[in-house]
Amino acid sequence: MKKLKTTKSMESTYQTIREVLEQARSQAYRAVNFAMVQAYWNIGRIIVEEEQKGKAKAGYGEYLLQELSARLTSEFGKGFDYSNVKNMRQFYVAFPIGDALRSQLSWTHYRLLMRVEKESTREFYLEECITGNWSTRQLERQLNSFYYERLLASRDKKTVTAEIQKLEPGPETKDIIKDPYVLEFLELKENKKYLENELEQGLIDKLHDFLLELGKGFSFVARQKRITIDSDHFYIDLFFYNYILKCFVLIDLKVGKLIHQDVGQMDFYIRYFEEEMKLAGDNPTIGLILCAKKNEAMAKYTLLKGSKNLFASKYKLYLPSEKELKEELQRERHLLEAEMKKIN
Repeated sequence: MKKLKTTKSMESTYQTIREVLEQARSQAYRAVNFAMVQAYWNIGRIIVEEEQKGKAKAGYGEYLLQELSARLTSEFGKGFDYSNVKNMRQFYVAFPIGDALRSQLSWTHYRLLMRVEKESTREFYLEECITGNWSTRQLERQLNSFYYERLLASRDKKTVTAEIQKLEPGPETKDIIKDPYVLEFLELKENKKYLENELEQGLIDKLHDFLLELGKGFSFVARQKRITIDSDHFYIDLFFYNYILKCFVLIDLKVGKLIHQDVGQMDFYIRYFEEEMKLAGDNPTIGLILCAKKNEAMAKYTLLKGSKNLFASKYKLYLPSEKELKEELQRERHLLEAEMKKIN
């Protein structure tokens, strides 16, 4: 058969058909995936109902899970070992309303979410997962880095003291900025000396991970953004735009301790952007100094009193332990109590 010459029209037709098929495959995969999620939920429901019938019998639940696992594995193959059948039971316990299951989430998503004990925290991660289109790897990373707890700790301290039950990030700066930021994906050793340009390059090389850590709404614009005043050049390390806050976000990296000169420099950058760069409809520019160490008292008097849009946050090169985060929350509460005593 003679080979026909490919024309631009033919290529366009082929690509259109290809997109239709890819979309259909994707929809079919999601439909099958969600059908299995619903099936596992129903299996969990049946197990719980059966256990409740035999609750007077010692060890009945354990026997039931083992027997079901063995028989299901022999007939349906992999996927029904003891631990997975146990997960199905837990799935129903954690998410008892079948109609509330979300088709955007896979079985692996739900298995990760089941690890979160507190219901309000679990719901927070679920919503973030859907709105942020997190993969299972991204969800696991956010769980392991205590994303919820760090965001909670970074909030207004009155909100922390009130122990808010549900976080709904809105268009406010305090809902976006976190402290600390965890940059473990850079794989830099904590005790190794490195330069600010190495830190910057690492963040650029792993920009996808950094955007995930920054949170919602961040779009990368430029690195080493130059501004010129009277033939003097100044360079901002990282330049972003946040489409939720509708504003520019300037980030300066400091591998050492935060000093007042750093604050003055960022304040200058913000003022310049407000005068020269901000467009009609944009909200005030945010400046974030990302530093290895931060003196809380100095930060308080140079940042909080001077500007509502100038922040300093610590960065960590490793995933903090649950103990470290609890200590950080406790320390923040003590600071709030001290401030309240001064006011009263």
